[in-house]
Amino acid sequence: MTTASELGTDHPLLRDALGRLKDREEVAERLLEASRKHSFDPDVELDWDAPFEEGKWFWPPELVSLYDTPLWRRMSEEQRMDLARLEAASLASLGIWFEIILMQLLVRHIYDKPLTSSHVRYALTEIADECRHSLMFGRLINLGGSNPYPVSRFNHNLARVLKTVSTTPGSFACTLLGEEILDWMQRLTFPDERVQPLVRGITRIHVVEEARHVRYAREELRRQMVSAPRWEQALTRLSAGEAARVFSVAFVNPQVYTDAGLDRREALAQVRASAHRREVMQTGARRLTDFLDEVGVLRGVGRRLWISSGLLAP
Repeated sequence: MTTASELGTDHPLLRDALGRLKDREEVAERLLEASRKHSFDPDVELDWDAPFEEGKWFWPPELVSLYDTPLWRRMSEEQRMDLARLEAASLASLGIWFEIILMQLLVRHIYDKPLTSSHVRYALTEIADECRHSLMFGRLINLGGSNPYPVSRFNHNLARVLKTVSTTPGSFACTLLGEEILDWMQRLTFPDERVQPLVRGITRIHVVEEARHVRYAREELRRQMVSAPRWEQALTRLSAGEAARVFSVAFVNPQVYTDAGLDRREALAQVRASAHRREVMQTGARRLTDFLDEVGVLRGVGRRLWISSGLLAP
């Protein structure tokens, strides 16, 4: 059966599919208005000089990778809280890495677009948001007393390839991958009174501003998957699936276990075997995978890669 993306741009089926999409400029204008009302300067909004509070976590314990494993049950409360602090630094490091990739993809996306359009203006606004987020995450890592946790050299260079060859819909699929799982976790974090006030403030800012980024990426991905040719759809499915595999592996840097005084090999084995951890990751990804399935990204080899990543149940 012929899909709309295989038809000419003047074919009535494709015109009908495009007609059901929200107007690109109208979406961008609404997002720009929301940005004017709800954008934050972390240097001003957050109290960076306040000391950390005794007995409070840097990350909700249920979201720590080893939670509810045999090793977790043997750890003291102090060890658990220290691991949570290190994993928060690992996630902040991952966030900076990913947002640098995202900014490059956005710049490439708008390179050939009308420079004064609302669509381009919003992309530039989002890039400014991501710059502030990266600075905010870096400052948290420093204040938390840990070193940054870069991804492995292999994944760093693999991402260099992926962002170079990525199609436009592939870029937005990867954008959503990096944003939506962390967004789900942060929505659990910022209202949690067990968590350090600074971490709650950082996650609140990130959740508010990332909601606009997700809307922008979803609308554009939906549009691109309607109009993209068959080869581009296939490459998008493959690159998004490989990105899911890389992201799931890089989500927590194994060095955190060593730095927390744990046996790295034992910790990694227990994380891989943890039903709780698998449920956390799949629940965090579910809203995203439902959407990607709806717009035709989760098919064929790409779907199998998502399943192998652990982010999608078989």
